[in-house]
Amino acid sequence: MHKVRFADKTFLPSKIICVGRNYAAHIAELNNETPTSMVLFAKPNSAITDSLNSEHLGETLHYETELCFLVKNKQLAAVGLGLDLTKRDLQSTLKEKGLPWERAKAFNGSALFTEFVAVNSNLHYQFSLKIDDKDTQLGDTKLMLHNAEQILAEISEFMDLEDGDIIMTGTPEGVGKVVAHSTFVVTLMDGQQALLSHQWQAL
Repeated sequence: MHKVRFADKTFLPSKIICVGRNYAAHIAELNNETPTSMVLFAKPNSAITDSLNSEHLGETLHYETELCFLVKNKQLAAVGLGLDLTKRDLQSTLKEKGLPWERAKAFNGSALFTEFVAVNSNLHYQFSLKIDDKDTQLGDTKLMLHNAEQILAEISEFMDLEDGDIIMTGTPEGVGKVVAHSTFVVTLMDGQQALLSHQWQAL
């Protein structure tokens, strides 16, 4: 099992809770409807990996860069970035049939994370993804339909979050296929200050 790192400690999340359709521009690029309530789904801890794969069981994977929060003592304790890997074609088929998304979202190796750093007081962040030095995704908490505190509150209404659990808050526009041998660099910003940066090489 792969673990995540925060403040020189490692955590094995019991689960990852993800928010879907949390940026208007991303909803539009996939021609989805804007939901009337928060879209939530889960990934198991077996989804966590350090390897960015372009395929899984012969199926092409798509990347989604997301702002992520690590939970401790039922609160948002730390922030980092993650990649939510998706089997887009399979997801579209499942949605058309009204079936759950797990086969397209919760497979082994479908979640990658940077290290985590302590949250700031206002939970306002910006983040970016560059692929082969090209700006590909830009996110800002001000553009989220549901902010981090709202997400935590809604999840906590029906599910206990344990220390080390991770919340993935959704992706901005700019998603696409993972191309083997490409270089992914994500950066987390707090205003003008870079809080962390991480690089993955796609396999």
